[in-house]
Amino acid sequence: MKKTVLAFLLLAISANAEIFDKGNIALGVLVGGGSITTKEGQKQYSLLGANADYFFVDDLSIGLGYTQWFGSEPSISQITIPLNYYYPLSENWRPYLGTFYRHTSMGGDFKDFNSYGIKAGATLKVTKKAYFGAGWVQEYYDECKNFNECSSGYPELLFIFTF
Repeated sequence: MKKTVLAFLLLAISANAEIFDKGNIALGVLVGGGSITTKEGQKQYSLLGANADYFFVDDLSIGLGYTQWFGSEPSISQITIPLNYYYPLSENWRPYLGTFYRHTSMGGDFKDFNSYGIKAGATLKVTKKAYFGAGWVQEYYDECKNFNECSSGYPELLFIFTF
């Protein structure tokens, strides 16, 4: 599967406490694009998704996300379970590491599949209640048969706001 996803993730936090504190819930929206290569050629998609993350200890969250791929065939939908750690390097910088499991449901003649991955990047505090982040995601597929590719990598951009 060839995909290049540049994602914008908007997180809304429901507390006045630090964004990464234990007990906070982060809600997000994903908007991006991607492509896959099939027998018929390259297929382009628009992506729209939503996620929720819960910080069960300071700086460590687990979440649940759903993404739908629109604009081409086969239809694609994904459920993702991420685990992310935001290292408190300083008040302004927080590098992050994450891992995830993803189930992808395919329409048409394609078989559903699972994947897992890792991601790393950094967030920068730009105001008292806003962070900007950028990182890299590397995804590995449990079966390489669907798209003749066993992994893919793509950038991610994060915009994190507290309310």
